[in-house]
Amino acid sequence: MNLKTRDLVLMSMFAALTAIGAFIRIPLPVVPFTLQYFFCALGAITLGAKRGALAQILYVAIGLIGLPVFTKGGGPQYIFQPTFGYLVGFIVGAYIIGKVTERIKKLNIKNLFMASVLGLVAIYVFGCVHMYVIYNFYLGQAMGVWTAISVGVISFLASDLTLAFIISLVGVKVVPLLRRLGYA
Repeated sequence: MNLKTRDLVLMSMFAALTAIGAFIRIPLPVVPFTLQYFFCALGAITLGAKRGALAQILYVAIGLIGLPVFTKGGGPQYIFQPTFGYLVGFIVGAYIIGKVTERIKKLNIKNLFMASVLGLVAIYVFGCVHMYVIYNFYLGQAMGVWTAISVGVISFLASDLTLAFIISLVGVKVVPLLRRLGYA
């Protein structure tokens, strides 16, 4: 993949926006509600699969080297946080959202919403599996599969689906403009 300066700037911008989104949050037990998914998905729709995933890899890498860009800080030990799986899910989710968006011939709210939901499913899978593993095998606190799904998916489903709809509304306006300008 041949990255241009504007690609690097846009990927860095969406990595930074995802970091900012971590601090725009509503504290809830176990997994706080943040705007990270919003910026992750919008970046993927805007940048495409590879650049969108690279933006999220940059975000996760910056956090893992120690900058406090995650909801509860940063550093390599963050992989032992129950919520770390969601960060890995952002990378996979961004790739999926970007890939689906790249293949959409007719950009509309419905298609972008479906792309966002597919990415959200990946984020939930990685997040719930990691949370389950950390609670049961690292923290030694029993957490059932249903509890992980309830805490890590169901409690956020309404707000994340609303965000997916908002992302679709923004994306349907932004992507055609960026494509005309040669940025997407």
